Amino acid sequence: MTIQPPRKTFLWLWFLWLAAFYAAWSWLAFHGSGWADAVAHWPMALAMALGSYAAGSTPMGGGTVGFPVLVLLFDQPASLGRDFSFAVQSIGMTSASIFILARRQPLATSLLRGALIGSLFGTPLGIFAIAPFVPELWIKVTFAVVWASFGLLHLYRIREIAAHTGMTEFDERWDFRLGLRLGFLAGATVAAVTGVGIDMVVYAALVLVCRADLKIAIPTSVIIMAFTSVLGILVKMVGPGVQPGVYENWLAAAPVVALGAPLGAFMVDLIGRRPTLVFVAVLCVGQFVWTCISEQASLGVQGILIAIAAVAACLYGLEKLRAWGATLVGDRT
Repeated sequence: MTIQPPRKTFLWLWFLWLAAFYAAWSWLAFHGSGWADAVAHWPMALAMALGSYAAGSTPMGGGTVGFPVLVLLFDQPASLGRDFSFAVQSIGMTSASIFILARRQPLATSLLRGALIGSLFGTPLGIFAIAPFVPELWIKVTFAVVWASFGLLHLYRIREIAAHTGMTEFDERWDFRLGLRLGFLAGATVAAVTGVGIDMVVYAALVLVCRADLKIAIPTSVIIMAFTSVLGILVKMVGPGVQPGVYENWLAAAPVVALGAPLGAFMVDLIGRRPTLVFVAVLCVGQFVWTCISEQASLGVQGILIAIAAVAACLYGLEKLRAWGATLVGDRT
């Protein structure tokens, strides 16, 4: 029996990143009123301790927790939740991405490369041409619908998704083109409008179409969300501007997510991905119910029924992706 040598890792790069980040954050925190602002927004740091763990261990970004906490619990504008998601994920998911790359975890490289290029063009387009015209209520409902559909998908398909091993090998050019289309469309729509979601779209394609192992699909989704978050917050800063309050909440949460997201990426290997995915899926469904209850006066019975129908439509689309993947590999089950 041949014993494979351990794979060489480069964790020193991640520690170097942490040192640089905490040095920069310390300068911001202890310059002017930075520390007072961070302390005043400590509840967001506490919330993002859970959010950052979810960001590193699941295909749902840290905004999965940050958005509903700001918008539903603290009653802040949905546009603030979107911009905060971009800002906080630009640290947390970037930290997790560096950790993933330093550990040399397997990735769906061709699809990821296409998604990165697609997002590079789609996200700015969505921020300038689509997001400004989406009302605050629609941002909330869009977030709630998309996350509820992914939550429900995992609650009834988790055994199948968790059982995948390896990844269906298609032509690399096919993978690249699929990633390109997904990155562009998801960047221009769900990510530009809510600040999150492109990771879940890419993840869905990997597990439903390519039948990828979660150990491949989740790290790949983390990296595309990290890239889109950094791109999104930079575009917002030089273009339409960032919502007031984002910086103060970011200052409180950033030092937490810089460690929390990589911790999620590490701990999930120890406790398993399935329990974490089920837990986050329940949160995703719960926030949909919470949104419908808190916005029932604005939505009315008709609006709530439309939101439920939208969840059903998303699930139908996800099932069509699964059927497509089965057809590609000749599996009719």
